[in-house]
Amino acid sequence: MPTDSIPLQDLPCMSLQGSMLTQSKRINKRKSRGCFSEGLDTECTPTDLIQQYSPRHKHQRLISKGKENDCSQFVLARRSRRKKDSTSAGISWDHLPDELLLKVLFYLPLHDLLRMSLVCKRWHRLAFDESLWHSVDLEGLTHMGPALQQVLKTGVRRLRCPRSFMEGLHITDTGPLQMIQMDLSSSIIPTSALESIISQCRLLEYLSLEGLRLSDTIISSLAKNPNLLQLNLSGCLGFSAPALADLFRSCSRIEQLNISWCEFNSNHVKSVVSNLSSSVTHLNLSGYRESLTLGDVKVLVVRCPHIQTLDLSDSTLLMADSFPVLAQLKYLQHLSLSRCYHIHLAALTDLGKTFPMLCLLDVFGLVHDGHLPSLKKEMPHLCINSKPFSAIARPAPANRPMGPLSDRTMWNRRCRLRFKL
Repeated sequence: MPTDSIPLQDLPCMSLQGSMLTQSKRINKRKSRGCFSEGLDTECTPTDLIQQYSPRHKHQRLISKGKENDCSQFVLARRSRRKKDSTSAGISWDHLPDELLLKVLFYLPLHDLLRMSLVCKRWHRLAFDESLWHSVDLEGLTHMGPALQQVLKTGVRRLRCPRSFMEGLHITDTGPLQMIQMDLSSSIIPTSALESIISQCRLLEYLSLEGLRLSDTIISSLAKNPNLLQLNLSGCLGFSAPALADLFRSCSRIEQLNISWCEFNSNHVKSVVSNLSSSVTHLNLSGYRESLTLGDVKVLVVRCPHIQTLDLSDSTLLMADSFPVLAQLKYLQHLSLSRCYHIHLAALTDLGKTFPMLCLLDVFGLVHDGHLPSLKKEMPHLCINSKPFSAIARPAPANRPMGPLSDRTMWNRRCRLRFKL
């Protein structure tokens, strides 16, 4: 019979039978699982049993920024990987600006500065920054050639390397040098190398080339330094009188000049006295026995009226008739006439009256030790024979101790970077 023709009263019976069949199937299934034996009615499964036998939810792993075990429940948890905080690890040298690193490197001695230059490219660049190489002292360095070439590239302004061996030195053209003060006294250096160095200098103010062999090329290059204030060419040779005249005409600001004991003839001496400017206040023109004449002294006095210190020692042609000429130097305070043997002792006693401003007088070789006390008594205001060595235009006094006891100053200032034995 079709279901749509079943009487309305018969429908509950069929629904009951259907529900009983369904219930029996559910009971058999649950019995087979051995789970439900109690509390099941014929209508539905209680909600509390569904929740009891449903799959358990997984515990969410606890992540705390603080301590994991603050609560009563003990939990193992893995910390998340985080970048190291730069503040807790300290500031890296790489984070410091160049200006601050240069301040630190400024206090390093020469040896340590060179070692720091090997760390990395950046430190190599900073270690040779010109601000750190303003003044360098290389006295005592064995292999001077490579070191000098490197130093010249750094923009050094004050260079001291006297009594140095530079044989075989070849200086490449590095462009204009910033050199202001340079002392190469008594060094062994090829003339060609010295020509290369001087030819690149335009800012020299203090220069000492004592005892070196020069050339007209070197003298001509020196003439291109109009700011020269002190020049020491004592004991030099190898240049002509015309080149010397051009030098003094171009360098009109020279205040101290030491040009003693050079390989000069009378023409060289005349080139000096005839071209010096009135700015000269300290002059050493000693050692020209047969070359310096009274006529040269007259020219000198006219051209350089402001001389305060004058050394004419070992000028054997000078006699007492030169005193009235020298008396025209109103500012003369120190006069050296040592070994000028044609000047008699009697003429020296009047020097105190002839030179009212005179304070120091050197007459070594003219006055016997037994006569010196009487001469000092005649001129009590004069200090006689107290300066055996001239300090005119020299980087350091000639009687300064050498070696470890030396203060290694250059024109009264020390170099910051110094080579230590």
